Amino acid sequence: MQNANTHKHIRIHKEVATALAKGAPVVALETAVLTHGLPRHAVPTLRDISNVWNETLPAHVALAMAMERTVREGGATPATCAVIDGELVIGLSAQELESLAAHQSPLKLSARDLAGAINSAATGGLTVAATLCACAAAEIRVFATGGIGGVHRGWNHSLDISADLAALARSRVITVCAGAKSILDLPATLEALDSLGVPVIGIHTQHFPCFLSPPDATLSLTSSVKNATDLAAIARTHWALGHHSGVLAVQACPAEHAIARDEFEMWYDATEVAARTQGVKGPDVTPFLLSHLAQLSSGKTLRANVALLLHNARTAASISTKM
Repeated sequence: MQNANTHKHIRIHKEVATALAKGAPVVALETAVLTHGLPRHAVPTLRDISNVWNETLPAHVALAMAMERTVREGGATPATCAVIDGELVIGLSAQELESLAAHQSPLKLSARDLAGAINSAATGGLTVAATLCACAAAEIRVFATGGIGGVHRGWNHSLDISADLAALARSRVITVCAGAKSILDLPATLEALDSLGVPVIGIHTQHFPCFLSPPDATLSLTSSVKNATDLAAIARTHWALGHHSGVLAVQACPAEHAIARDEFEMWYDATEVAARTQGVKGPDVTPFLLSHLAQLSSGKTLRANVALLLHNARTAASISTKM
């Protein structure tokens, strides 16, 4: 299929461009989870999570394809975003997705990294922040991811705050996720979202989800809905009032795959010690922690991660059809 160009540094896949021109539903998908988040080998034990999962493929490829298929089954066009050879591509072709997955040293690109990566003809997967930049460029209003970045634990000693939060505050996009990653300081992250004016809307929950774990009853939300129609209506009203921030739509990890908080914290403590001992810092921290957690949990965290990603893709597709 041909592609449509909107800018010399940006390429929108023709299928995505056509859907946007018609006002048809489109859901953006990130690729940092493809390049830095999941194993590069097949994981047959994940086969029972979804009927769209291809157990013969490496897990990172199987997930990317399953996310796209889930969005399509929900009635929307998927727009998987990445930087390929110095081009911001919004809507990867199957060949580009496979090429990105096979790349031996892809970059992990946040919003600040896009210009440098483009000008150096680099290739990399996009974080939440960078994908929100892609959404802004293409005017895509709905985005599905796993969990956002936020305020890291120990922020009062080392001010480690994800660029995802600032991107959410300036992007008119509904980001569907399972809250913020469990490795973060969740109360501080929720406070930061409040300070930035980002509405956090629970879907079938009145408490902030904890990514791989059930929602935290101590983290109450000010707004919740029971369906995609109401969520879309809130977003439209938010933007009609002149706000430029996005809307964070949060839902719990599917209960059958969620991990008890105390069990997760036990694994996290051991993982955090390993990261500190090995001197892991900056953008390498989250991939290291997630990989180490998967090992310690005998794959439980990986299963929960995949389950919530597909759940979020399904919900995002539903919301996009109501916009």
